[in-house]
Amino acid sequence: MSRRRLLAGLVVGLTGLVALTGCRSSPSVAAYVGEEQISVDSLAAAVDERLADPGIATFAAGDRTAYARQVLSQQVAERVYAAAAERYDVEVSDADVADRIDVLLAGAPPEAVFQQLAEQQGVNAHDVQENIRQQLLRQRAATAADAVDLSDAALRQRYEKSRDTLAQVQLGVITVPDQATADAVLAQLTADPASYPTVAAQYAGSSTLAETQAFTADQLAQLPEVLAAPVTATAPGQGFTQSVPQAGGVVVGFVVGRDVPAFADVRDQLAQKAASEADAAGAELVGDVRDDIRITVNPRYGVLDGDQVVAGTGGVVQLLEDAGNAAAGSSGN
Repeated sequence: MSRRRLLAGLVVGLTGLVALTGCRSSPSVAAYVGEEQISVDSLAAAVDERLADPGIATFAAGDRTAYARQVLSQQVAERVYAAAAERYDVEVSDADVADRIDVLLAGAPPEAVFQQLAEQQGVNAHDVQENIRQQLLRQRAATAADAVDLSDAALRQRYEKSRDTLAQVQLGVITVPDQATADAVLAQLTADPASYPTVAAQYAGSSTLAETQAFTADQLAQLPEVLAAPVTATAPGQGFTQSVPQAGGVVVGFVVGRDVPAFADVRDQLAQKAASEADAAGAELVGDVRDDIRITVNPRYGVLDGDQVVAGTGGVVQLLEDAGNAAAGSSGN
């Protein structure tokens, strides 16, 4: 199954850590986050709770110490994001998280997805929910700080500014064996655009479109320059011919029309782009909070490398959507 990706960057990651050196060191404390402490006992309990899941136990079997670091990373991140939510006066309810998960799953069976995440990423339901919460907090912090506007009015402004890039070209492509045939086909299409399906059927093949199709600006940009340039230069109701040996002859391109989709038709696309920008801006805001928090990790568990407690390298939780897609695909086999 094909699922839309969140923009770009909607990574449900284990984020939000930074190391500041300090003298705080107690063997009973796994990490200090500001004035808070994560005790060794609470970390051990969190690890044991997850390992009770057979899938997570299998994931962690190769390196239990590394898994403890992963859980500690999650616990520190939760506290960093709590501090960020307080600073920017934003919150995300459990209902908000549940709604977002439903969107990401896009109909995939939740049980299969969560089981897959347990086996492949070593996370339980709480971990997934918390990371979704953090994603939404980043976006809301950006909105609260006026870094990005996600309102419907702002989306409409985006729409007006991007009309040219949103425009779609209704295009037909028919590949014929020689130039004489191409000229004849183009003349027929120009005289009677509605005849396109009938004409295309006479030259069916992998380089012919059976019906005219709508192409966005991005899709047109992916066409070979030898075709993209004449498409852009051709007025609606007109066509062109272009020799393309790789396609097996001469291409007849016919531009039926150019249309800008209605706001309602592209609202989701615009909202996804805005949300991606908000996520990036929110990550910077959370980073500011993180920089102000004194975080110290017990050396027993390793060191902080970027945003992870690691001995060498660390991982991140993959997009919940990816797991949903894979689970849905498996259930359909």
